[in-house]
Amino acid sequence: MKNILVYVLLLTQCACKAPEVDTDLPVHESIRLNQLGFYPDQQKLAVVLDSENATDFVIWDMDKKDIVFEGELTKDITKTLSDRNSRIADFSQFSQTGNYIFILTGVGKSHPFQIHSDINHDLGKASIKAFYYQRAGMELEEAHAGTWARPLGHPDDQVMIHPSATSPGRNTNTLITSPKGWYDAGDYNKYIVNSGITVGTLLSLFEDHPDYFKKLDLNIPESGDQVPDLLDEIRWNLDWMITMQDPTDGGVYHKLTTAKFEGMVEPHLAVSQRYVVAKSTTATLDFAAVMAQASRVYKAYFPEESVTFLKAAEKAWNWAKKNPDALYKQNELNQTFDPDVVTGAYGDNNTADEWIWAASELFVTTHNLSYWEELEEADQTYKLPSWNQVAWLGYYTLLRHQENISLLPKEWMSNLEINLLSAARAQLEGIGNTAFRTPMETSPKNFIWGSNAVAANQGILLLYAYRQTKEQIFLSGAFHNLDYILGRNATGFSYITGFGSKSPLHPHHRLAESRPDLPPLPGFIVGGPNPSQQDGCNYPSSFADESYTDETCSYASNEIAINWNAPFAYLTNSLEAIHK
Repeated sequence: MKNILVYVLLLTQCACKAPEVDTDLPVHESIRLNQLGFYPDQQKLAVVLDSENATDFVIWDMDKKDIVFEGELTKDITKTLSDRNSRIADFSQFSQTGNYIFILTGVGKSHPFQIHSDINHDLGKASIKAFYYQRAGMELEEAHAGTWARPLGHPDDQVMIHPSATSPGRNTNTLITSPKGWYDAGDYNKYIVNSGITVGTLLSLFEDHPDYFKKLDLNIPESGDQVPDLLDEIRWNLDWMITMQDPTDGGVYHKLTTAKFEGMVEPHLAVSQRYVVAKSTTATLDFAAVMAQASRVYKAYFPEESVTFLKAAEKAWNWAKKNPDALYKQNELNQTFDPDVVTGAYGDNNTADEWIWAASELFVTTHNLSYWEELEEADQTYKLPSWNQVAWLGYYTLLRHQENISLLPKEWMSNLEINLLSAARAQLEGIGNTAFRTPMETSPKNFIWGSNAVAANQGILLLYAYRQTKEQIFLSGAFHNLDYILGRNATGFSYITGFGSKSPLHPHHRLAESRPDLPPLPGFIVGGPNPSQQDGCNYPSSFADESYTDETCSYASNEIAINWNAPFAYLTNSLEAIHK
């Protein structure tokens, strides 16, 4: 009898014992998940491609060397855009903090990930610190830049007036100073239009989460002063932007640039002549919007600069009113003026959205009803922000400050909110039918040049919908797009340099390519899948969501840009701030 009881006890112990797991399995490319990780209370999904015979998965604790969760893949199969089979692994019920890998029984394991209460904190900091690495006109010291320290490049104290930019008192070849600012992208030029949406997005990030950023230390030269580090970093670019306004008439030069792109050399070795080129209505209105927003944001920290910013905004607005059709058309300029300029054009033939943004920011800052007149009949249709579509930067601002602008008609503001929420719900429609369960994958049309910025800006839309309603479905949708950016996608890349086990190593970025002995600078989001493949590089796939290559030559899919990093910084820092 005693032997029978021992036998039964042994059987019971065997039944309760966790199955053996081969942790030496290789990382398998079919398993796609957020390579950084999750908050404890966040929905946690992995996507498994192909592997039709696999059914079971476990979560393995890398520290305790033990199984901590077991589950099964969904039976339903969803097709990717390239017709691969996909199934979902949901381990949302598991919430214990730690370091883990996802193991698909008999197939392989995932890249490691964490569950942590401040999982996006370091990522958020890096997304903003990236702008420090882009600073022109200063030496980056080791104390702040670490291994990426570099000499001063582009002091921009001898900038030439291009023939297209002449005006009374500023003749062709006159030299002006226009220092500071951020390098725009993988190149070393500085563009007002792209700085506009970048600074506007970052200032909005501060306005939406001021308490969070008052405590965030970025380890930049200004850290430790009485100004939040985010505002110190933005101010470096504002100081440059203000120099791009003609002090005589208020118009704003479209860009500061070399005539041709520099080679893949370090900044201090890129010494070609730099020019300010043609004033434009779009640049001037973007400038007006940014300066009006900066005026109210910096008022508590730099009251005199706040006044300067507002005066500059109003002067720019007045110039645009007198010059509503001064569009930047680079090819036409090159037919008239020398030298030809062939750097980024940022040309835009429709100024309606710039008027909306500038009027919105000026109205919120001044409460002057003359700016409302520009908005009264404006198109309120939702359009996802991009450098050439900025109307909703202004509308976000109006919604953010709606309690303080009671002068506006309630019906007009109500329509604005309805359009916002309708657009946000549209982003969520069909997620369940996509292979990767993200808003980004609901349409192949999302995969354009800078598609990762589309994903980030979709996340911002969903976060504004969440602010308006507190409906968790919007917050969840924003998380899904962050998961997409960090690895739950068709390529298996985490698209952020320095974050994730499989992240870009060869971005189209002169600061990185000129120092091949170093890893790429961290915290930059690359452009992402782009089926147009304008660069002519060798891509592994032509399908929309797979059309990405981690090669320096690929400026169409692997470049970095400040207007892409800004919405990514907004998304990841907002999620961290909300979670706090």
